[in-house]
Amino acid sequence: MEYRKIKDEDDHVVASDIESVKGKSHTVASSNIAMPTLGVGSGERVNWKRKGVVTCALTILTSSQAILIVWSKRAGKYEYSVTTANFLVETLKCALSFLALTRIWKNEGVTDDNRLSTTYEEVKVFPIPAALYLFKNLLQYYIFAYVDAPGYQILKNLNIISTGVLYRIILKKKLSEIQWAGFILLCCGCTTAQLNSNSDRVLQTSLPGWIMAIVMALLSGFAGVYTEAIIKKRPSRNINVQNFWLYVFGMAFNAIAIVIQDFDAVANKGFFHGYSFITVLMILNHALSGIAVSMVMKYADNIVKVYSTSVAMLLTAVVSVFLFNFHLSLAFFLGSTVVSVSVYLHSAGKLR
Repeated sequence: MEYRKIKDEDDHVVASDIESVKGKSHTVASSNIAMPTLGVGSGERVNWKRKGVVTCALTILTSSQAILIVWSKRAGKYEYSVTTANFLVETLKCALSFLALTRIWKNEGVTDDNRLSTTYEEVKVFPIPAALYLFKNLLQYYIFAYVDAPGYQILKNLNIISTGVLYRIILKKKLSEIQWAGFILLCCGCTTAQLNSNSDRVLQTSLPGWIMAIVMALLSGFAGVYTEAIIKKRPSRNINVQNFWLYVFGMAFNAIAIVIQDFDAVANKGFFHGYSFITVLMILNHALSGIAVSMVMKYADNIVKVYSTSVAMLLTAVVSVFLFNFHLSLAFFLGSTVVSVSVYLHSAGKLR
């Protein structure tokens, strides 16, 4: 708004000059107009290049997430401890946030908004979303006992509904009629994609799989809304500082999960027992996905997320045909198309 106001004032000054000194000012005005136009064109090309890189990165990371989890199994089970993998994901994200902060400190210096030192009042809110993300991230490993990779990509979009409803309840944000219509379409698309014509069972995913998908959507939605509320409570605070403390608590909770669930396996076989190259790729993928989403928020927009989600569903299905002998049915294709349309409606229908 401030830039627009200044620009309008500049235009007014140029107009006055033209009226007072027509000959010279006309030449000056022409040159002043030509130069910004070239700058804008160059800036637009840079922005498009950034958007393209971010879109490709997010699409590849999103589509490969479920594939790598399924691929990391051996003989239908995980030979590594999923709690240790989760711990390493949080550790890597914490390290990346710290590296981003060191770069900021080097370029801008240490300020009240980017320093790591904090107060109890500020940091005491992070354990709640960290705990929610812990359970959600662990569930995503166990859900593959009931759903395949393409089905997971479809059902994962249910978190849009939970996030939208929780936005309305917790943050008191109104949802447009188009967004409510998008929610209904999303439910229809998820159900259509799961239709199974090759057996007596109506849906490919069994009831436990649906329950786990719904629980994951609720956990993800609540954690996301709660985290946004924390960030907006102090908007001037550097996002990397907030992420750092969130990931520190994530590491702590995952360490507790290792002790509770996999202590004997880790003590007897080692922390990295059962790890393979695919497991390492999966951990890197999970960590970089969070960074990619942050880049989308900074350099792109919601349309990029919508595009990435839609393409990722189809890419996961196509790759699964070759890796896991997935049957790409008409129901899945139609369902994923409906889901893509619903995700677009949710994005386009946001109230201004």
